[in-house]
Amino acid sequence: MGSPDPGLSNDSHILVLFDGVCNLCNGAVQFIIRRDPKAKFLFASLQSQFASDQLVKFGISGVAMESIVVIYDGKAFQKSDAALKIAAQLHGLWRVLYIFRFIPRFIRDALYDFIAARRYKIFGRQDSCMIPDPSLKKRFVV
Repeated sequence: MGSPDPGLSNDSHILVLFDGVCNLCNGAVQFIIRRDPKAKFLFASLQSQFASDQLVKFGISGVAMESIVVIYDGKAFQKSDAALKIAAQLHGLWRVLYIFRFIPRFIRDALYDFIAARRYKIFGRQDSCMIPDPSLKKRFVV
């Protein structure tokens, strides 16, 4: 790995790899942060070397740029599985969304893929990855 593994061996942390230039993805990161009072979530842009190393480590191909990736408890989750893992760990009623895991993955992922394919057109994109505000910098791996 090109970067140190900052506490990721600790099962209490959940790593979220996200498209750093996607406005929808950046909004999702902000949403997670506001509902994560225990700071369980750590973040890295999919455009970073650290994320690239993690994708290789977990055998995830380049199509990951179309998906949020969650690394938790030694496993990697993509698409709707990743979104549901996040929901299950959020503070408040958001955990209830985890019930959707009973919907077959191919159905959940089809909806996920539909939105992911249109995310730049609908929500826009930035020219570069977001730079976290200094108070949140420790939550971003790279």
